[in-house]
Amino acid sequence: MTVAIDPVPKTRPSSTDGPGAAARAMAAGEAMAAFWLAGPATVALIALFILPVLAVLGIALTDWQFGATSLRFVGLANFREVFGDPDFQVSFLNTLIYVSIVVPATVVLGLVVALLVESGRSLRAFYRAVHFLPYMAMLAAMAISWEALLHPTIGLVNHIFAAAGLPTANWLRDENTVLAALAVIGIWQNLGFAMVLFLAGLKGIPKDLYDAASVDGADLWLDRLRTVTLPMLGPTTMFVVIVVALNAFRVFDTVQILTQGGPRHSSDVLLYTLYRESFEYLRTGYGAAVTIVFLVIVVSLTLFQARVMDRKVHYS
Repeated sequence: MTVAIDPVPKTRPSSTDGPGAAARAMAAGEAMAAFWLAGPATVALIALFILPVLAVLGIALTDWQFGATSLRFVGLANFREVFGDPDFQVSFLNTLIYVSIVVPATVVLGLVVALLVESGRSLRAFYRAVHFLPYMAMLAAMAISWEALLHPTIGLVNHIFAAAGLPTANWLRDENTVLAALAVIGIWQNLGFAMVLFLAGLKGIPKDLYDAASVDGADLWLDRLRTVTLPMLGPTTMFVVIVVALNAFRVFDTVQILTQGGPRHSSDVLLYTLYRESFEYLRTGYGAAVTIVFLVIVVSLTLFQARVMDRKVHYS
């Protein structure tokens, strides 16, 4: 008896088979891996930055005072008051003056000190530690030391000035000198940080470039500095300027400890104005408006600074 065997039915290939499906599966796997890698940082960014900013913005639209059990929506009234407040205008101008002194002086002196340390043949680690110490030290304790140094009668600074035949001053109580004195402290604080970054940048410059510059006739150190060192330090310089500028805009400790914004608001800065309005006068809604304005100013100036400097930076 003959048994008929049906042929094995042919299956139509599925649209999910083949190289396309493998590529889609790989892309999905990469997307999932990216989600798990970036997820914690994204959650932290939202929880620690975006949500607090939104909360402060919400408070800035109300008349809430710290400790009050009720609040009222006032719209942009706090922001209008901020821009019309003479105290805010003075603190904003003082902050700009402070930043315009601290940033260029810190960058230039940081580069000079880095070049001197790098050119030394001994005790490099010691000099790096000494110059970086102020950045790591507790600023409150250092501010008290500076208060003693700048004391009008027993301070070392006035004694040195008097011995050199220079005029002395009550540095922290004179409207004409207090902001400059605070700026000197800011330069001293940030100098070690700038120096360490410039030292790292100097380490990354290939020695072959200096040899090539010497072959081309750049034998003097000033020629090598102009043709090799400064162009190759472009990315480092941009980073140092941005970070030091952010630190200068956020000055608060020295003002709070040494001057409390005085005399007659001559050392008021934005963060101290924010602190005084929010925690001394308990005008929380107004202080939140100052916070938002401060944040917008800092972010805008930082982006502008980065855009302008990035055009002049050489990336190797």
